[in-house]
Amino acid sequence: MALGRSALSQARRRSGWLAAYVLPALFTVAFLPLKNHVAFANIAMTFLLIVVVTAVVGGLLPALAAVVLSAALLNFFFTEPFHTPFIADAENIMTLTVMVAAAVLVAIVVNRSAVRAAEAERARREAALLFSFARIILFDDNPADRLLARITEDFELESAALEEFDGTHWHTTDHARCQPSKPVEVKIQVVQVSPDVRLVVAGNELARDDWAVLETAGFQAVLALRHQRMSATAAEAERQADAAALRNALLSALGHDLRTPLTSLKTAIGSLQDEQLRFSPEDRRELLSVADESAAQLSGLVDNLLDSSRLVTGAVRPNLGNLAVEDAIARALRHVTESDSISLDIADNLPEILADGGLLERVIANLADNALRHGGKGVTITVRAISDDVVISVADHGPGLPLGPRDETFAPFRRRGDRNMTTGIGLGMSVAKGFTEAMAGTIEVAETPGGGLTVNCAFPAVEYAGAGEG
Repeated sequence: MALGRSALSQARRRSGWLAAYVLPALFTVAFLPLKNHVAFANIAMTFLLIVVVTAVVGGLLPALAAVVLSAALLNFFFTEPFHTPFIADAENIMTLTVMVAAAVLVAIVVNRSAVRAAEAERARREAALLFSFARIILFDDNPADRLLARITEDFELESAALEEFDGTHWHTTDHARCQPSKPVEVKIQVVQVSPDVRLVVAGNELARDDWAVLETAGFQAVLALRHQRMSATAAEAERQADAAALRNALLSALGHDLRTPLTSLKTAIGSLQDEQLRFSPEDRRELLSVADESAAQLSGLVDNLLDSSRLVTGAVRPNLGNLAVEDAIARALRHVTESDSISLDIADNLPEILADGGLLERVIANLADNALRHGGKGVTITVRAISDDVVISVADHGPGLPLGPRDETFAPFRRRGDRNMTTGIGLGMSVAKGFTEAMAGTIEVAETPGGGLTVNCAFPAVEYAGAGEG
């Protein structure tokens, strides 16, 4: 019976007790003038209706009280001898007995139905709460914080905190506060989730059913905290692994890509500084040219290393604005050795694009430099407006795409033709991809007709009106 009482709200139980006492009295007063004109059985059925209503509203105990009071009033006012506890007519005795038995049975059935309905609604609400808690754990980036905030909202609490025991004292791991929709009497309540973890809430005293759900929510909060910590640990491990791979690949690459221009630069400068050597003007110009090319190569390698480190650390913050592609290409080619051998095919009436000028120049310079190193002199830069984008294509006639997935073309520390990912610096394509995607552009590779590699970079056009194919 306790379950039945707890399944109904306090307001319903109060209404049930009120109906149990008031309705029999009202119907008694109403039927007294009619007792000589209405059959006793009909009056008894009316009182049976009172019992049913009381059971629906307030549950079993108020209904039983209504049965007792109704039977007493029927006997005292409506059966002969009147105003005595005795019943003279055996037929009335049978009618009253059947009415009482039927009233009790109906009260039990109706009460159980009401209790089951209340339990089903409570179970549905609890399942919805637990589902929302599980969803937070699976999909939120900070599930512990979000789950505690959700607990305060759902249970109308002032605050909720997850505390851990470190062997000496309890300390707060995560905390959430909420402004309840109605005033609360602040009371601290503790849910012991495990020997070393507990959920501490402040607010109105929780009902027994809410307490059970809150215990489950506490376990969910622990799972959320562990998930959050595991995610942070995994992210840190991945970051350290990437850093270690970057460091190892860089050390492996230093022996080739950096040593070659350094050796050439040192040899050229050393030769020019040697007073015992006599060079003709042509030889001196040749050595100076070697030194200049080596210094330019070193400068490009250092720039790519710095750009790559910015991409790895997430320090790239593009300053997007309207930009003319022709101007960006012109500025980029000033930093490319042998740029005079690059052919340009730029369509007329191109729209401006939304990009960062400095980053776009680095993209074009890296792609052009990569094409010259691997494709020789036959490099072409083509610019076309296609749909709502402006596409910059850098095509060469070198060895073409490497074996393996096309995405590996943009992997750092890889050069075309390398099977080992750590052979050579090879950062130009990786930086170009990173900068392009940072500007909300796309980049992909394709085969050049007749052999070679074509890299296509697409950027959103600021306005497409008047643009067309060249």
